[in-house]
Amino acid sequence: MPSLPIVNSESSDIEINLLLEAIYQKYGYDFRQYSEAHIRRRLTNRLMLSGLSSISEIQHNVLHDPVFASQLLQDLSITVTEMFRDPPFYKYIRENVIPILKTYSFIKIWHAGCSTGEEVYSMAILLKEEGLYERSTIYATDFNEFALDKAREGIYAAEIMKEYTSNYQQAGGKKSFSDYFIADYDMAIMDQSLKKRVVWANHNLVTDSVFAEMNMILCRNVLIYFNRDLQNRVQKLFFDSLTNGGILALGSKESLRFSTLEDHYQELDKKYRVFKKKY
Repeated sequence: MPSLPIVNSESSDIEINLLLEAIYQKYGYDFRQYSEAHIRRRLTNRLMLSGLSSISEIQHNVLHDPVFASQLLQDLSITVTEMFRDPPFYKYIRENVIPILKTYSFIKIWHAGCSTGEEVYSMAILLKEEGLYERSTIYATDFNEFALDKAREGIYAAEIMKEYTSNYQQAGGKKSFSDYFIADYDMAIMDQSLKKRVVWANHNLVTDSVFAEMNMILCRNVLIYFNRDLQNRVQKLFFDSLTNGGILALGSKESLRFSTLEDHYQELDKKYRVFKKKY
C-alpha cells in the first residue's frame, strides 16, 4: 500500500504535472492550478484505495480506463457541502442582504460550484420565506456532472436532516424545516416547488467565461482549493459577471485581500466575507 512520501518526492512533482496535463488534454478538466496540497491529498487517497504504487500508474489508468478516470475526477472535485452551511452566514444574508435584493424588480443569483445542491435549496428556502422566490432565478452551476445530477434530484439521506434542521433554525428559519421535504423511508425528497426557479448548468470556473449579469454570486469554500493565479482569474470572472451594486459572498477562509479587484468592492461584512461591487 503506497505511503505519503510517494506524492511528496521530487519525481512525483513531475508525475503530478504530467497527470494533470493528461487529464486536461484527454477530458478537458483543468486541475493544473488547483492548490498543490488539495491535489496531493486526493491523489494519496486514490493510491491507497486503488492499490497502485505511483502517480504514473494513475496516469496510465486515467488514459485507458474510463471508469477509473471518472473516479479520479470525482476525487479531485470539491463536494463538501450541507444545508444552511455556516448558519450565522445565512442569518446575516437574511437580515442584511435580502433588504438589498428586495430593491430589485427581478433577481438573478449565481451559485458557483454548487456541488450536490444543498446550499442552493437553502437559498431557495430563504428567498421563499422572504417573499422573493417568484421574482428570482438561481443559476446553480458545477463542472461535476455527477454532483449536478444529485443536485437536480434533490434527494438526500434522511438521517442527516436532523442536523440540517438545526442549521435551518440557527439561520433564522421562519417555519418548520420539515415543510420543505418529504420523508420517504431512509431518504428525504426536497419539495419540488424549490426547483421551480433554479437553472442547473454545467460550468467550469477554471475554463469557462462570464455567466450573465448577476445581482448576487455565492461561491463559498471553493477558491481555497485554487492557487493564487487561478483565484485572481476566478475573482475577475465574478467581477465581470456582477451588476454594479451586486453582492459577492465568499467562504469563511476566503478573501479579496491582495486581489487586484479589492478596491472595486465595498466590504459589507469582514466575518462573513460579503462584498458589494462599487458603482
